[in-house]
Amino acid sequence: MKRRTFIRQTGLASASTALPLPIISRPLAPKYKMGLQLFTVRDVMATDPIGTLKAVRELGYEDSEIFGYDSENGTFYGLKAKEFRRVIDDLGFGVSSGHYNFSQFFNGPHTVLKEYLAHCIEGSHLIGAKYITWPWLAPEYRYAEGYKKLVNLLNHMGEQVKEGGLSFAYHNHGFEFADLGGQTGYDMILAGTDEELVKLQMDMYWVAHSSKTSMAQYIAQNPGRYVMWHIKDMDKVTRDYSELGNGSIDYVSLLSQLDKDALEHIYIEQGGNFAHNSIQSITDSAAYFKTHLARYF
Repeated sequence: MKRRTFIRQTGLASASTALPLPIISRPLAPKYKMGLQLFTVRDVMATDPIGTLKAVRELGYEDSEIFGYDSENGTFYGLKAKEFRRVIDDLGFGVSSGHYNFSQFFNGPHTVLKEYLAHCIEGSHLIGAKYITWPWLAPEYRYAEGYKKLVNLLNHMGEQVKEGGLSFAYHNHGFEFADLGGQTGYDMILAGTDEELVKLQMDMYWVAHSSKTSMAQYIAQNPGRYVMWHIKDMDKVTRDYSELGNGSIDYVSLLSQLDKDALEHIYIEQGGNFAHNSIQSITDSAAYFKTHLARYF
């Protein structure tokens, strides 16, 4: 081989070894797990909780929010907390938050509420849930003085939950947005609660349904507080609940614009008005979420 040819060939070979390896692009794992508020399937959870959880998991749900803790017996859906934890662990399923019936203690002695909350904290630790969430205020307390009392309770409860090693949040419906002489109950909650002790769970359906303030405005005006979202759709005619994609809330446009800096968990929910039944509802909503909305999470 001529010297010139040898140099040219060996030079090309060494140059090729110096070239960077091609970058193989892989899709990023989603930041948020697709969650389900189990209230959606409360009918079948009441009769077959383990079978229902298996069905939920097979549909691709990875996380959940529970409701209906029996503090006297320490059970979730009839299962002892440790047994319930074994079931969800075996399924590779999670529970990140829980709704508890705090409203029943609204007018009772504070010591009773405090004791019930202590049981909720214990139960949450046993099942691995980070958040304890106040989900509902009974109609007889939805007036200005009632909301003042609620604000005070929320702050005290948030402090107790924090001392218990967990986090506390408030979940809205539509009644908080009713006018109370120039302000709303939700205004009072936002202004009066300690933002470090009381986080917020936004029910997107109810904000769209009843509030004059947009979701984007609430999130922008309360940075760091909206740590959880409930995602459900609104029937185009009746304005009742609907499966995702069948209603009037344009989640594709909405989710591309909302600030998610504080967001930790998302839950699909449908409280009723099922087109067929609860299992078919979570099946259809999961399919729509995966196809159209998962990209935003």
